[in-house]
This record gives sequence, structure tokens and C-alpha cells, in this order.
Amino acid sequence: QWKNRVAVVTGASSGIGSAIVKDLARAGMITIGLARRVENIEVLKKDLPGDLQKNLHAIKCDITKEDEIVKIFSYIDSKFNGIDVLINNAGTSADTELISSDNSAKIRSVVDTNILGVVFCTREAYKSMEKHGRNAHVVHIGSIAGHKITRTLEMPSSNIYSPTKYAVRAMTEVHRQEFIRSKHHIKVT
Repeated sequence: QWKNRVAVVTGASSGIGSAIVKDLARAGMITIGLARRVENIEVLKKDLPGDLQKNLHAIKCDITKEDEIVKIFSYIDSKFNGIDVLINNAGTSADTELISSDNSAKIRSVVDTNILGVVFCTREAYKSMEKHGRNAHVVHIGSIAGHKITRTLEMPSSNIYSPTKYAVRAMTEVHRQEFIRSKHHIKVT
């Protein structure tokens, strides 16, 4: 069903995102990896068989910047004839306590990536999915930290991370309801 369809993956340059883009490209999807470090995605291409390397495309995008998201998703829609799958994988944490002084930049970076990046990427992908009217799927990569707050005494990096992952869990349900109301064939996981 998804062969030759278009998948966009955020945070594709390392970790789970790098594994996802390789698996999707191997499965025959036209896979666009978004990341700030696109050179890492170009290296991933070499792990693919020669005939599948054409399936993986790297595009530089900082998902903390709404204007960049809007521009890149519009470009993807026009160049690849729509977006069929969005995997919101990008995520970050910051080594700070919520009550620490001078932590605004760290807190903002985590919120902008883990919450607003998901909101804006999903909104822009939805525009493409709605426009093209094909079956589509949005996947929000969560975390156990979005189900249970643990180890904040030992790991201050969890202090803002957990609340953002709870937000992703809530957004998944909100998106599910909005997609149902839209009457388009778009699923969210």
C-alpha cells in the first residue's frame, strides 16, 4: 500500500529517526529525512543497496522554526506530489531543572522541538494530505516519559522532557479527533 508513496521523517539524522528512514526507503517509500545535520542522512544512504539509494532524500530543516517548516513542507508537496506519511520523531531534552535560574533558552528549545515542532509539522503535512485526498498516516513518536515521570532527582534532563512527551500523547488524541471530524482518510498513531 505504501510503496512509492511519500514519507517525511523529522529528526532523521540519528537514533530512531535514522533507522526509520532506512527502513522506509528499503520498503520502497520515497523517504524525505528532515534534520539540521543533513550530511548524516547522506551517509545513511550508503547503507542502502544502490538501487534503493534514490528513495532517500535529505532536506535541511530546523523544526523549531515555523517559517522554515512551512517553506519546506510546501516544497516537498510540490516536488514529490504530496505527503502520505509524516513521522514526528525529532525530540530533545535539556539538562536543567524547571526551577533553575537562567534556563529559559534550554526550556524553550525543548518545548519548541518536542511540542511546537509536532504541531507545525503535522499542520503542514495535513494541508498536503487534505489536498491530495489519499489515505495518509501521521505518527507521533512518544516516550515512556509521556506516561510516567521518573528519575527527576537523578536526571534533571527529564524535568522538561516528560511534560513535553505528555503533551505529545495528548496531541495524538486531539489529532485523532480532528482527523475524524475532517472526514479525510488520515490516521494518527
